[in-house]
Amino acid sequence: MKIETVNLLSRDIQQTKEFYTGVLGLESVGESVHEITFLVGYTQLNFRTTELINPNYHLAIDIPRNRLEEASCWLQKRTDLVPVNEEEVFSRFEAWNAGSFYFYDNNGNLLEFICRYDLDNRSEEEFTSSSMLYISEVGIVSKDVQATAKTLMAKYDLTYYAKQPPAENFIVLGNETGLIILVSDDRNWYPTKKKAEIFPLRIAIEMNDDPYQKFLIDIPADLI
Repeated sequence: MKIETVNLLSRDIQQTKEFYTGVLGLESVGESVHEITFLVGYTQLNFRTTELINPNYHLAIDIPRNRLEEASCWLQKRTDLVPVNEEEVFSRFEAWNAGSFYFYDNNGNLLEFICRYDLDNRSEEEFTSSSMLYISEVGIVSKDVQATAKTLMAKYDLTYYAKQPPAENFIVLGNETGLIILVSDDRNWYPTKKKAEIFPLRIAIEMNDDPYQKFLIDIPADLI
């Protein structure tokens, strides 16, 4: 499963441009007064202006499996990292065999650089903005996580992520290269104390490396 396009909302397109081009060094591949699109590896990340108060989301970006520490040093020169506790900025997910760290963009979106050690994406090149491989996770907030998961699974033939048993307020759908993170609106976004909230978003997904097997998840339209 591949996340081809992610469409989010932003209160300030100009500041969003400054963060993603200036801090993350990403290329803008489309821009207007009310909209801007960046290329994150092979994923297109689009922001459209809104009058909503502080819309914010969670995204994870895959990086090469051997570049976690180097990526954190690269990013700390550009912006602050979000600590997971008083002594550590790295999260270690044993069940997922992954490691990651977190930071915020200008919109208050919680972003994550993640290494998945079961994937064969080792790189011998110095870490730069071009080392970002793709957006691998998108958070979707729901008032009824289980019902939303059942709806998405039935509508789009999605399955539970094999490494994450489903819980009442936390369910992960998809596979190693593309994950939908379903959380309830009574949870905080890990590792912060920031409440998860429901905001409109749209995700274009390709299944089974088949360009003819594509679908859109449109929130809140797909929520029960």
